[in-house]
Amino acid sequence: MVLDTTYFNKNHKQILEKFVGKPYRLWESYKKGGIGSKRMIVKQLSPNLKFIENIVSDLNYANIELRKKGVLIRINKGLKNFTWAIPFYQLVFYKTDFTSIHAQGRFIRFEKSINYKENKRFFQRLLHEKLKFDEQYNLPSYDS
Repeated sequence: MVLDTTYFNKNHKQILEKFVGKPYRLWESYKKGGIGSKRMIVKQLSPNLKFIENIVSDLNYANIELRKKGVLIRINKGLKNFTWAIPFYQLVFYKTDFTSIHAQGRFIRFEKSINYKENKRFFQRLLHEKLKFDEQYNLPSYDS
């Protein structure tokens, strides 16, 4: 779900809390070592997210916020802000020559730059939280 969050809206806040959970409290955030990434350069957006991409040759920036049941990806387009809410059960995370996040038939790819290297610990934390979420749903093993 992608929302235009340029201006505060109580309905958006309630929708996001139902979808990906409430934000962490200050002490919880401190214990986790932070819940937000530094801004990253967006390399590519899926075709159904192209409306967020800057038309001019400016760079698009995004950052990620951990929530209790998912993540929020906040993308800046000029003076507008868009928030893409992704619950953990829909989140797919690929790390190749670039890092990409896939969910809901959409994807976002981040450029590997100095900003990306600064976020390496954040991505490890994100992966850890996703695995912790997946562990609560013990699936049967298919070992013989």
